[in-house]
Parts: sequence; C-alpha cells; structure tokens
Amino acid sequence: MALVLGVDSSTQSCKVVVRDADTGALVRTGRAPHPDGTEVDPQAWWVALQEALDEAGGLDGVEALSVAGQQHGMVCLDAGGAVVRDALLWNDTRSAGAAQELVGELGAAAWAEETGVVPVSSITVSKLRWLATHEPGHADRTAAVCLPHDWLTWRLRGASGLDELVTDRSDASGTGYFDGTGYRTDLLEHAFGRRTALPRVLGPAGSVAGPGGIVVGAGAGDNAAAGLGVDAGGDVVVSLGTSGTVSARAPRRAQDPSGIVAGFSDATGAYLPLACTLNASRVLDATRRLLGVDHEELGRLALAAEPGAGGLVVVPYLEGERTPNLPDATGALHGWTLASGTRENLARAAIEGMLYAQRVGLEALRAQGVAVTGVTLVGGAARSGAVCRIAAQAFEVPVRVPEPGEYVADGAARQAAWALRGGDAPPSWIPATAPARYEAEPAPHAWERYREAAGKFLERG
Repeated sequence: MALVLGVDSSTQSCKVVVRDADTGALVRTGRAPHPDGTEVDPQAWWVALQEALDEAGGLDGVEALSVAGQQHGMVCLDAGGAVVRDALLWNDTRSAGAAQELVGELGAAAWAEETGVVPVSSITVSKLRWLATHEPGHADRTAAVCLPHDWLTWRLRGASGLDELVTDRSDASGTGYFDGTGYRTDLLEHAFGRRTALPRVLGPAGSVAGPGGIVVGAGAGDNAAAGLGVDAGGDVVVSLGTSGTVSARAPRRAQDPSGIVAGFSDATGAYLPLACTLNASRVLDATRRLLGVDHEELGRLALAAEPGAGGLVVVPYLEGERTPNLPDATGALHGWTLASGTRENLARAAIEGMLYAQRVGLEALRAQGVAVTGVTLVGGAARSGAVCRIAAQAFEVPVRVPEPGEYVADGAARQAAWALRGGDAPPSWIPATAPARYEAEPAPHAWERYREAAGKFLERG
C-alpha cells in the first residue's frame, strides 16, 4: 500500500495525516502545538513538525508528501540559508503603515490589477517594506524571502541552497508580488528597495526529490489546501478558525480595488477569490471567558436568545481587523440597554458578530461575480451546533457542515497523491461523509443592525 503524507503547519499547531494514496483511507495522524505570538522563530515550526511526524509514525512507508501552511508569513534567509529574524506572521499588524504607503504610492486599483492583492498589513510585500524601513540591518542581510510552507518544504528535503527553495501558485499569490502566472520582481524591488532570491514556483502536480527518494509536492497555502481537502460542491467555503475566510473556486483572478477580496490562486491551476478577517473563533473564546462558561453553554445561551439578540450588536474587531482594513481597531458593543443586556443576548450577539463579519466577505464575493447559493462551513467554530444554526440565518443561504476533519492536511495529502500518480487532476478521493444541512428563516434586521454598527468604524476614518 502506497502512503502519502499531508502537513498542515497552521498558526496554532502542526497537524500530520498519512493516507492511502489510492483510496484516501486514513492510516495514522500526529499533532504538535506552535507557540503563541505574531512573530515566531521558524525553528519552532520545525520542532513541531518533527513531534507531529513522530506521533504519526514518521515517514515509514510514505512515498510522497506535501506541506500546506499559513499564508503570508515573512521568512527572510541570509546568503547561507540562516534565518535572519523571527518570521512576521499574517496576523502581525505592525506593517499596517507600510501597507498604506504602498497603496498610496501605486494606488489600490493598480495593485488589484497587477497582482489581485491590495496591500494590507498581513501581505508579505507590506512586511518587507516595514523591514526595509525599520530594520535596515536585517533587510541588508536578506538574500531570499520565502513563506512558512516554502521553508518547511526546504528543510524537509534537507536542502541548503537558496536555489532549492520551491513554492506553489496559491502561496505565491498571497505575497503581493505575484500576478497569477509569475513573480512581479519590479513590485518586490519597489517595496523592499532591491530584489532577492525567491522560491521557484512549481505547477499544481509539480514535485521535487525529498529524503530517501520520497516525492515532495509543491505544497500550498492553507486555504488552497483546504479546497482540496473538503468537498464543497458549488458552495462558497467559510472557514472559522483563528481567522475567518470566505473563498470560492473561480476561473479568473479577482481584481477588487477595495482590497476586501484578494485575487489568490488555488492549488489546481484555477483561482481562489478570498476575503479574510483577523477575528473568528477567538471571539467566541473571549466571550465564553467573560461569561464564565464553556463553549457548549455559550451555544445554549445563544440559542435561547432571539435572532438579532434584542438589538445587541458585537462588532468583533478584537485584534484589529483586515476586512475592513482597520489594523488598530478594537471590538465594540452597540445597542446595550436594560432590556438587551442579558447573558443570552451577549452570547448570541458574539456569534452573530463573528458570522456577520464573514458575510461582509460573502457580499464582496458576490460583487466579484461569484454565485453565493450555499455555504460549506468548516473550521473549529463549525463544531458548535449553535454556530451552524445561526449561520444559516446570518448568511441567508443553506449551510452545509461536513464532519470535522483536518481539511488542510487532507488537502496536502491529496496533492501529494497527485504528485505521486500524475495526471491532469488530483485523485477523486476526498475524505468525506454526508454533511449536516442547516436552513433557517433569514434575519435581515440583524444584518442591517450589524452593518450600521460596523459602518461607524469606517465613518471615523
């Protein structure tokens, strides 16, 4: 039995799955945590990967592997391949001013047209401008720039030369200097002051040699890998993890000058228009701590309240926000009265606020021509029945929720099988069971209240 291995190196942890290359059957798994923070020594990812691999039985019998990882993180290497400084992660907002500079210099419409991405603090090109401005010594030492999944793939192969760095279209498309077909090194130079070595971009089924003759696939950004790991049908996928994402497969690259929808690439050769919020499941973590309850009780309280939470509205910008681009914002509570200020309403308003923040992305995808007729809901927060039920009201379309799984790691494993077996498309297997389905009467009054409350942030300028 040929085995393939998929890695999900996410913000919070490293997950590994080993599957049968021909059937997709799960053989073994492993997991290890990552440190907290918005800047991390990449060595911590390597240590976690080794722990997760050990728990999953190592590479015994594995013929191919692929690594998926959190997007945008800036990993700078010197001429000898050493890490120059801790990696700045996607959720590090110190580069917000640098992003504003880049947009001001070239214009949002130009960035959207040239790369599909309008710089915000999370995008790699913004972090490189910040590095050049604030840490010129580190910038001068930087000989190559790569992303988390690129660096882990490089380490797994035992590579040392900067010319051995590889990546894929999906992750490259989140840098701000890739146009869907190739690098825009002129934009990299504009932002950073000079050009550096960059990973070679492999095709969707591309591969390089790994340890012991193992085939190593191109890997992918986490959202693109999730697209390979879950059967969404024709739905838009909403993922509720540390961040929230709204994405859909499309034949053309999105060009949204507002910056809400990023024109990313997917892992199959097509495109992945995507909107991302900084705040998702941790909004629920914060609310349950405030109420002194666990997640199950938070859901029970929320379902005991009426849609719209009696007029109570949570705008969940607890860690700043990316959609809209408000990196210095904090959360807000609107409509608190003697009548609305109950535990039940607060629980409901927190869930609704998290979901309505994703609906902003749904509406933006609609404006880009994406048909939003249903939503496939995944991620840690989708394990809450209350979240699923309320999502159908908040999104005003049917919501499908597949069984919980490691969709990103599964997608990486499926890509590894594609690299191993070849062909024009990935293998047909997708680890799946019949999804739960949720429908509900829409609650347009709650959506309008949220839009009004969230709009006050934009009015402040």
